[in-house]
Amino acid sequence: MDPEKEKDPQVPNEHPENQEEFVTNDDVGAVIDPEDGPEPMDDEDEEEPHDPQVQEAMQDIYNLIQNDNSIQGFFDHKDAVYSISLHPTESIAASGGGDDKAFIWNYTNGEKLFELGGHSDSVVAVKFSSDGTYLATGGMDGKTHVYNTNTKEKCATFEGPDEVTWIDWHPKGPILLAGSQDGSIWMWNAQSGEFMNVFNGHSAPVTCGRFTHNGKNIVSGAEDGSLIVWDPRSASIVSQLTSSDNRFHQGPITCLDITSDDTIIVTGSGDNSSVLSHINGQIIEKLENSEEPIECVGFCDVLPLVAIGSIDGSITIWDRNTQRVRQKLSHEDVVTKLQWVKNAPFLVSASVDKTVRVWDGRSGVCVKKLSGHQDTILDIAISDDLKKVVTASDDNCCLVFPLE
Repeated sequence: MDPEKEKDPQVPNEHPENQEEFVTNDDVGAVIDPEDGPEPMDDEDEEEPHDPQVQEAMQDIYNLIQNDNSIQGFFDHKDAVYSISLHPTESIAASGGGDDKAFIWNYTNGEKLFELGGHSDSVVAVKFSSDGTYLATGGMDGKTHVYNTNTKEKCATFEGPDEVTWIDWHPKGPILLAGSQDGSIWMWNAQSGEFMNVFNGHSAPVTCGRFTHNGKNIVSGAEDGSLIVWDPRSASIVSQLTSSDNRFHQGPITCLDITSDDTIIVTGSGDNSSVLSHINGQIIEKLENSEEPIECVGFCDVLPLVAIGSIDGSITIWDRNTQRVRQKLSHEDVVTKLQWVKNAPFLVSASVDKTVRVWDGRSGVCVKKLSGHQDTILDIAISDDLKKVVTASDDNCCLVFPLE
């Protein structure tokens, strides 16, 4: 073939990318004078800063993430969570809230196991029985439901109180106790479903109560300022203290606890005082250390210490033998709950300041400050292995924090 032979004009160029491109005058629509265009953007034309409220909210979220010490959580509640209880041998929690529901969930991985309905008002109390066989839920609708944790079935529904304020299990059997807004206390056998007794003696809502550790008595406190020790078999009063005694509370009783040997009771009151008394009704000492009402109390089971938590944010640790102050601790807001770690001198407290704190009761040192909630912490429970504390909050969440 002749190398000089012309290329066929009908054959397109096989390499169009190698061709040069030209713009002709016909292709130009208009010539823009740079002086006619927009002026260059200066610093004052930059984007307006974000709304201060938005920036503050974003900073709060950032701080929350940075300061979140929780290792797990449960987020299925649609309203405030009022009560939390932990199974004695398994990694299972129960929670009840303002959404009229209770849930059973795994506090190791946060998995929901069961949703428990049946209430038509807030579930204010949940509690596993001492051996974990049963779970009770108490509501403002006056109903108490009992579930068998092995079969996952509801085994009883009890009615009687107008509104349930608290519940407690007998330490050695399936006997359930419930305090009421109407001043009465009810007792049932959860296994048989039978009503056992009703206790009448308070003239106002029963704010707190429980079985003694040996199960031989019931202790309850009420808004009328009365403290009553009951015989559970006969529903008769064993001993009683009222505001008629000037050495006792002159306001509503808000909380109580009992020493592990069932000999001494501590009560907290809206009159800003706490009182130590014998179970036989003899007053030991009135402890007046707070400027605001007392919200929670608790005995240490390894040292003769009692902790008193107040609405003013203070926690006072007293020596119950000498009735002298040992330590003065402080949250930044109302102390809502406190609980001593079992067989240890450490105190766990919760507050409206959204934190859980762990204190050495001997020195008063705060050894842990745990954050993660966005609102008031309403209840706490410590796992049986003493490695975790689980919380219930006004922010609709339950969180799990490490104690180690």
